[in-house]
Amino acid sequence: MQGHGVHTPLNIAAHMRRAGLAFGERPAVATGTCTLYSYRELAERVARVAAALRGRFALHRGDRVAIALKNCPAYLEILYGCWHAGLVAVPLNCKLHHTEISYILADCGARLCFTSSDLVLEPGSLSGAGALRVVEVDGADYARIFADDTLPLVDSAPDDPAWLFYTSGTTGRPKGAVLSHRNLLAMSHCYFADVDRQGPWRTLLHAAPMSHGSGLYALPHVMQGCCHVIPDTGGFDPEEIFQLIGHWPATVFFAAPTMIWRLLQHPHHHPTNGLKTIIYGGGPMYLRDLLEGIERFGFKFAQLYGQGESPMTITALSAEVIADNKHPRWYERLASVGIAQSAVEVRVVDETNRELPAGTIGEVLVRGATVMSGYWNNAKATADALRQGWLHTGDLGCFDQDGFLTLKDRCKDLIISGGSNIYPREVEEVLLRHPDIAEASVIGRPDREWGETVVAYVVPRGSDVLSLQVIDDFCTKHMARFKRPRHYRIVASLPKNSAGKVLKKELRETERNHLE
Repeated sequence: MQGHGVHTPLNIAAHMRRAGLAFGERPAVATGTCTLYSYRELAERVARVAAALRGRFALHRGDRVAIALKNCPAYLEILYGCWHAGLVAVPLNCKLHHTEISYILADCGARLCFTSSDLVLEPGSLSGAGALRVVEVDGADYARIFADDTLPLVDSAPDDPAWLFYTSGTTGRPKGAVLSHRNLLAMSHCYFADVDRQGPWRTLLHAAPMSHGSGLYALPHVMQGCCHVIPDTGGFDPEEIFQLIGHWPATVFFAAPTMIWRLLQHPHHHPTNGLKTIIYGGGPMYLRDLLEGIERFGFKFAQLYGQGESPMTITALSAEVIADNKHPRWYERLASVGIAQSAVEVRVVDETNRELPAGTIGEVLVRGATVMSGYWNNAKATADALRQGWLHTGDLGCFDQDGFLTLKDRCKDLIISGGSNIYPREVEEVLLRHPDIAEASVIGRPDREWGETVVAYVVPRGSDVLSLQVIDDFCTKHMARFKRPRHYRIVASLPKNSAGKVLKKELRETERNHLE
């Protein structure tokens, strides 16, 4: 029996070593319908990546390693190789503008960045990233890694950082949520307890980015020795997804609601008997789309609500609950985000942090084993987010009498388009850099396909006539394409209150009139 204060190792990469031993002959990684590695082979590749990180690249415990890759077979071995070596993985959203990627690399102090030749991340183009070495996974330097010896698993403490999850902030600068080995283990256990309870778990199809939800959910599937299937396109193509569902058994994949909508619009002619579960999250799901999905695929849906600060783990609406269509409040439950997951507590509070009764809207708070320790090198943002032991999500919602949470609004004005988070302040700051723009305010507009699209209200400087094409070209040059406004409204002034704050509520009302 261990005494108090004894160091207890907990390295999440131990699950990969375990899978290599217990599930050695099972397929571990595939592209399309072609298996590349067994679990024995994958575990060995992970140990060789770890050896190269500590030896060939001379990294030390706790160093940060960035992963700027689209979904590809190398993703898992790099992710687990970092943890195996006692390092911190920093997966990056490849859709970000190079200036945003540069900021994240500098902020976390990454010593090494894995990327691919098609992304062209050259060290010289990454201003402020410091002494950074870039390794392309389709190049000779990466291939040489697998000539190295293997490295024994490095012990890690439960609260050692494992994953820096960078999420955009309302200040316009990304913030790195520090996720520990303990956080990731608790998240993995919640997957089996709360999200996708029924086995067997056989195939995880990486249809969504592995830098975010799909990569996080790789962890519980490694624990079960599942095969990780990377689409040949490396992205989301409905026809390809249907073909892969028809090929692989008991297929699970994580999807943003817009991806599900695209599947429903696709006139497929493939059997879907191999589909086990579609786990949706990352944005509002229209009830009509969920009902259509149930009609088309059966009761094979589960929902989660989480944030980077509590990865994939705040509430869940399990497949069993979704399938309980005899419940008198079934439709209301389908419109909710489910009940608190088993590793966390969830509250709804007012402005004084007083807990509110069922049916009353307030801010959603969460605490528990999955909640981050804070933001990397950002004490102020940490203090704002973590107060009195609770993570303040910035989301507004209410519970019903059975503990089901329904989200009502987002008090941080977050826009979710196609499953990607877009903060208006980031877009506004870019717009205001244009010399002919005096003021700008950005809101989300409901969109049938994307969930929301970005709308920019712009006030010209002086009497100049603004060209919409010029503004759009400016935005394309200075921000990620998925953040670029889809619609521009040139206005003489913005509605403001007596304190000079822009009244975005009035802009949303104006936008609703455009839709009518």
